Amino acid sequence: MDKTPAAVQPMEGHGAYNRNSGVQAAGVLPAVALLEEAARTVSLAAPPETIVIADYGASEGRNSLLPIAAALRALRARASAARAISVVHTDLPGNDFSALFETVNNDPQSYLKDDSAVFAFAVGRSYFQQLFPHASVTLGWSSWAIQWLSRVPAMIPDHVQVACSGDAHARAAFARQAGEDWRTFLIRRARELRAGGRLVVLTMATDDEGQFGYAPVLHALYATLVIMTRDGFLADEELRHMAIPTVGRRRDEFAEPFADDGSSAGLAVERLEIFEGEDRIWADYLRTGDADMFGAQWARFSRASVFPSLTTALHPAGDAARAARFFNRLEAGMATQLAAAPSRMTIPLARMTLVRADATPRF
Repeated sequence: MDKTPAAVQPMEGHGAYNRNSGVQAAGVLPAVALLEEAARTVSLAAPPETIVIADYGASEGRNSLLPIAAALRALRARASAARAISVVHTDLPGNDFSALFETVNNDPQSYLKDDSAVFAFAVGRSYFQQLFPHASVTLGWSSWAIQWLSRVPAMIPDHVQVACSGDAHARAAFARQAGEDWRTFLIRRARELRAGGRLVVLTMATDDEGQFGYAPVLHALYATLVIMTRDGFLADEELRHMAIPTVGRRRDEFAEPFADDGSSAGLAVERLEIFEGEDRIWADYLRTGDADMFGAQWARFSRASVFPSLTTALHPAGDAARAARFFNRLEAGMATQLAAAPSRMTIPLARMTLVRADATPRF
């Protein structure tokens, strides 16, 4: 029977994502300028209505601090110091919200440090649902989140990442699900944004040749899983049901819901760009020449971000001790393989600004 989990799994937790998301942190930077611009131009309701910033897919919060702080500075240039601003971080119910609260409250870079009229909240629900009342969100932000699908739509018979698969059925099923999920995300955000509200999104993409990127990491991951299966740690059935439910959409796939009249459920595209993200791990390797550190950093990145989705295939379900052994063996095997042949990763990303208004999109 095809095993298709209803939703992706949260990250590893216990601060692991905060500690091992340097690649994501570097990718965020080119989109922060868009968020600042959106904060300078977004329509603000008259006082005393609270300004609401929504952070969709916050994980443990570390990579939200800089963007939210930048948005707040831009908003404070337009709103008095006494004007209340709410920042609401959202993620799946199983997210490590304790790590999120700890980060927002205690990190030296927290946006709460210098503004007593900013209030932080969290919502533990999927962004494929409506999370806020109609027309209540002023400014939205989402980074490294919407590449995750709402479910695994099909088994991938020859890999765990569909971008590396040669199976036409799997690729078509993932493409359909990615299209449905993107439209659902847009519909939910259109309902939540107030008139004139703006949403800035950073997410995985594919480059001009249609490549997803991360090839050495993904090949090392799958090769290690195959070895673990041959060694008897994993059952064949477990490997067959493992899948990472992420996609990198093409430029035309991002634009498709807006194709008919430039609008999707009341949202319009103000800006859409595909670019290549910075590979900080490769930069570290060029500086130090430390191949073992190169392999360890990419393995930790993978552990914090995608290993949890793979554990849904383990039997028996909920065996924490076996899941921990799985994490450790997979991380060690990946690190060894990647250290043997360090190479730069291609990291295609998309950044875009969406507006809750009728407007002519500029592509």
